[in-house]
Amino acid sequence: MAHVVTQPCCNDAGCVAVCPVNCIHPTPEERIHARTEMLYIDPATCIDCGACVDECPVDAIVPPEDLTPAMQPFVDMNAAYYEDNPTPEPVAASELPKVARGSGVLRVAIVGSGPSACYLADALCTHRGLDVEISMIERLPVPGGLVRYGVAPDHSSTKSIAGTFTRIMGRRNVDVYLDVEVGRHLTHDDLLRHHHAVVYASGATGDRALGVPGEGLAGSMSAREFVAWYNGHPEYADLRLDLSCQRAVVVGNGNVALDVARVLTSDVSRLMTTDIAAHALEALAASRIREVVVLGRRGARSASFSTPELLGLGEIPGVDVTASGIDHGSAEMSALEHIRADILTRYAETDPMAGRRRIHLQFLRSPVEVLGNGRVEYLRTAVNALDEHGGVGETGEFEDIETGLVLRSIGFRGERRPGVPFDEDRAVIPNLAGAAIDPDSGERVPGVYTAGWLKRGPSGVIGSNKTCSAETAASIVGDFVEGRHATPAGDRKAFAALVSARQPDYLDLQGWRRIDAFERNAGRSAGRPRVKVVSTSAMSSVARGEPAVAR
Repeated sequence: MAHVVTQPCCNDAGCVAVCPVNCIHPTPEERIHARTEMLYIDPATCIDCGACVDECPVDAIVPPEDLTPAMQPFVDMNAAYYEDNPTPEPVAASELPKVARGSGVLRVAIVGSGPSACYLADALCTHRGLDVEISMIERLPVPGGLVRYGVAPDHSSTKSIAGTFTRIMGRRNVDVYLDVEVGRHLTHDDLLRHHHAVVYASGATGDRALGVPGEGLAGSMSAREFVAWYNGHPEYADLRLDLSCQRAVVVGNGNVALDVARVLTSDVSRLMTTDIAAHALEALAASRIREVVVLGRRGARSASFSTPELLGLGEIPGVDVTASGIDHGSAEMSALEHIRADILTRYAETDPMAGRRRIHLQFLRSPVEVLGNGRVEYLRTAVNALDEHGGVGETGEFEDIETGLVLRSIGFRGERRPGVPFDEDRAVIPNLAGAAIDPDSGERVPGVYTAGWLKRGPSGVIGSNKTCSAETAASIVGDFVEGRHATPAGDRKAFAALVSARQPDYLDLQGWRRIDAFERNAGRSAGRPRVKVVSTSAMSSVARGEPAVAR
């Protein structure tokens, strides 16, 4: 029996390169043309050498002797991928720009410290023949971005990739500037004067609105805000949530929606073993929510959540998962789609037990109005139906769902950066292979690049950023080789002096390491992985070795 890729898969694809028999797919080159939710090992060609296990940063690859009954669906999913996609001939990796000896030092500023920023720094630092200096600039006192503030607390394996990113930031040619904000302490022009290239890799920090009446009522908010709250983001730590209702509704059915549903329905004893913020743990312990309805406008086949996340819902102790409106349409399904359909059918046939919490996946419903007197009391939805071609049409019928909490999870939005072109419709920096494009002239903007969600929109998982950032790195290096960059007026030392003058209290990587150690020590005392510091002032105190408390 072969090794198996399981739920924590981050799509990093580092395992692909170490496989001696080319049995892990899709490769980064194959993913340029087709996105998938995870990687898969071909059971027919795997030789059980175990090289991929050592390479996996999130412990997602399991040898056959360690498989549990709960992992059996992943055995089927790995095999099903190759039913749909016979092992292809190896695709040659794109040839990276060659750097001639004596080309000088390439200086790059990266705005952001999440996965796309770290993968970009790694791609540049490991580019053969390239002498590079990187300034990584993060507006918060701690790095991590999506890994720290976006990954659900009960996905501890996924969070473990943070160690890889800290090692990347710790390279001798990478300077990390924390608690430094571009637009406040530094300007876009400041960065350009001191670097050949400036890369915006700060993610999508806004969210899309429903655009329905009543959306602004108390008790209606974005899932992004809720996730930031339970993950201890300092800007949302003081958010006050009323969890006294019996039912919550999450509008949208991507992975974030399922994360929110899991957190709201999990028994607090399960969350006590995670790094969820202490204030969230306290609030959830007093929560009266017994049911979460996850609402999708389209049919089940069009849902955005991944199959591993869908499967994981059924493993929450004390929680029943049910589903309705799961018509998959008449089109033929692939082997992987059949597995997904079988999971949903099983949920639809579940008879919920009295006294247990419940997650209900409701498809073919569109929110049309949030109702209530001063705060949320109902969500009015339009009943939809699939036509013979699988399209969604209205039936003219409506249903009201009684609820006290409505969380919209319909997509994140990137936000405009001063002096940088921006596509308001797509909420991204318009670009060609990561190089920023002026939307009016269609010309490239000299020295300006992007990576991650600001480049391609909010899609993919953590590892999806690796290929995205490698593409941006190739554009930067190619422009450097071709002499398209302006020569920086200031060097590494001059930039450090500028940051010190503008933000004397900035933190470096050593400061983050002190915060990390403090949180882990506090976690050990509480029997948890870490207890997060959620106040920026407390973070600064800890980073400087001053007395502080974890709150």
